[in-house]
Amino acid sequence: MCCLLRRLLFLLLLPIWVLCFSFFSVSGDESSVVFVSTSHEIPISQASPRMGAQSPGPPIVKVVLREDLNKKILIALIVSSTLLCFTVMFLVYLLLWRYRNLKNSFNGIKRKSDSVKSVSTKPIVHKIDSVRKGTIPVYEYQLLESGTNKFSESNLLSRGGRGCLYRACLDEKSSVTVKKLDGGGETDIEKQFENEVDWLGKIRHQNIISLLGFCVYRQTRCIVYEMMQNGSLESQLHGPRQGSGLTWQLRMKIAVDIARGLEYLHEHCHPPVVHRDLKSSNILLDSDFNAKISDFGFATVLMTQNKNLGNRAPEYLLDGKVTDKNDVYSFGVILLELLLGKKSVEKPSSEPESIVTWAVPKLSDRANLPNILDPAIKGTMDLKHLYQVAAVAVLCVQPEPSYRPLITDVLHSLIPLLPVDLGGSLRIL
Repeated sequence: MCCLLRRLLFLLLLPIWVLCFSFFSVSGDESSVVFVSTSHEIPISQASPRMGAQSPGPPIVKVVLREDLNKKILIALIVSSTLLCFTVMFLVYLLLWRYRNLKNSFNGIKRKSDSVKSVSTKPIVHKIDSVRKGTIPVYEYQLLESGTNKFSESNLLSRGGRGCLYRACLDEKSSVTVKKLDGGGETDIEKQFENEVDWLGKIRHQNIISLLGFCVYRQTRCIVYEMMQNGSLESQLHGPRQGSGLTWQLRMKIAVDIARGLEYLHEHCHPPVVHRDLKSSNILLDSDFNAKISDFGFATVLMTQNKNLGNRAPEYLLDGKVTDKNDVYSFGVILLELLLGKKSVEKPSSEPESIVTWAVPKLSDRANLPNILDPAIKGTMDLKHLYQVAAVAVLCVQPEPSYRPLITDVLHSLIPLLPVDLGGSLRIL
């Protein structure tokens, strides 16, 4: 670029300097010009006595010196050409500076964080671009901040383990859900953020949350989802309403939706995907209570022990290897939450107690089962359906992974309990 500028400058000044030196050489030869106009040629000796008696006669001598004038013109030309040179250089550098700034502003992700502890976003950009280059929009932080009223409590949908969900109105016709991650800049959060954007950029399913874009601003990391008006399942079950808005049928619909999403990840993705962090706070609900799985920060490819066993009935081990049975166990915990209205881990005054430890011994007692249900759904379902759902939940949370069913089998067990109008096969007469 510097060489190009020097060549441009040389070509621009060359004609001016040639003109100046040509002019100077000509003016040097004619530094003084003498014009003599006389009627008669009179010697000086004869003319002297007559000078005093006569008025100035015809002889007129005029001498015009142009050397000083030529020098001034030359200096003016050199100064003007030099000024022109600096002006052109300044304009070229200004254009380059503006081009670089515009390029950086549209780059999407800032290359460096303002904090010393920040982590470079180059790996994020590289990995995202390598998967779905140009298809994942990058949102300006100011737009998300304005749409959420500076992430105010009035726009809060739910709180999760690693961040909060906010309702954002980007304009009169566009509303989105924004997940603002906690601990931006930390290595673990960066990896989870990158992993989720990567996976959601590739996965498309009606029960998997749709990714609309993301935002990286200083220490803040945001992921933009489709609008989910009813927040998370956790906020519906354990928030201020305490599950009162979730009927038995809606709870079964949510369970079937989750199972469908998991079946897609386990059976229809190539290679199969394991979510690894399935919980009620990561299940989001839209205005019609359609459930969608979110938060793919820990998702990874399924690792089987023996590829020859097939996808339908393999045995998986938990010894450091990822299995689809992890997701089945987590689904069983969510099913228990839907039935009992309790959190996955209760924290009384003493030691925390898992819902699995508390519920499994009680679920085997059919006579007592209706008494331990969530009060919001007591007496609102067919007892046969209740027993079947409880049996599915117990199977899913078995300590031995090989005893747990495949998610496809779980789905086929639950669909007959859901009315047709909600996506099941149950016909209510």
